Amino acid sequence: MIEVNRIAYIFPGQGSQAVGMGRDLYDTFESARTIIKQADEILKFPLSKLYFEGPEEELRQTINAQPALVTIGYACLKAMQEVNSNLPLPAFMAGHSLGEYTALAAAGVFDFATAVYLARERGRLMQEAGTKTAGGMLAVLGMEESALNEVCQETGTQIANYNSPGQLVISGAMDRLNIAAEIAKSRGASRTIPLQVSGAFHSPLMRPAEEALTQIIMSIPCDTPVVPVIGNTTALPMTTVDDVKKELTRQLCHGVQWQRSVEYMIGQGVTTFVEIGPGKVLTGLVRRINKDVKTINIGDVASIKNQSLSSG
Repeated sequence: MIEVNRIAYIFPGQGSQAVGMGRDLYDTFESARTIIKQADEILKFPLSKLYFEGPEEELRQTINAQPALVTIGYACLKAMQEVNSNLPLPAFMAGHSLGEYTALAAAGVFDFATAVYLARERGRLMQEAGTKTAGGMLAVLGMEESALNEVCQETGTQIANYNSPGQLVISGAMDRLNIAAEIAKSRGASRTIPLQVSGAFHSPLMRPAEEALTQIIMSIPCDTPVVPVIGNTTALPMTTVDDVKKELTRQLCHGVQWQRSVEYMIGQGVTTFVEIGPGKVLTGLVRRINKDVKTINIGDVASIKNQSLSSG
């Protein structure tokens, strides 16, 4: 058994979605079925049909992928709690970009209905911002942060995701990204990979989305997190409502400090990271950051039934 007070729950962001996700949860767990049905009711359309059956191209759209991932991540958490009703709280929670909304709902900052509504609005606003300027994101592998920062300064791009050693993502206008890719490769990057996203997320090109989302964020009621949630832009715990609102209003135009977030939690004694939701992106990044920690994925019926978490 694993001591929960040395565990962090982490929730994936956009890119982890897959057609078919959540179907077995819906068929097996009443708690997950309730959450999935609730999301459809809140959004007033059958989102579940889209991620159960596809088409993948439509699910990949930012406006759909974001509420879908919040729904399945939260449904996984509720199914975990259904299997083990005495499951204690972890030491920390964190989410990568969109996943931060799932983490905040899990930490009791707002309810699931608010989380899925915010995810839909965030996705809509980000998609709309992406149509105003042809922007994108580019993964850059095998390059030091300082060297890539120089490339960004020369090309008018920005580091968007500090994922793990040797894995950074930059955002910017498409013409600038193309130039940045060539310069990065000429200066030692082992590979550059364009990401399938609808805009330059976590960069100043998201300013229209940030301004509109800020008005929504400031109007919603929030509670103090019952578990510290590590903020994407600061890599530090959010422990107050003010912390949360500052983070969410900054997040769209600033980089996701994922490596520093994981390092902070490890420095505070976390030895096990539990990724809750579809895919294994985050546990892969955690292992690249520190090979000595344990990682667990909770994303389907088998993994939920096999969980071995204890209060120690």
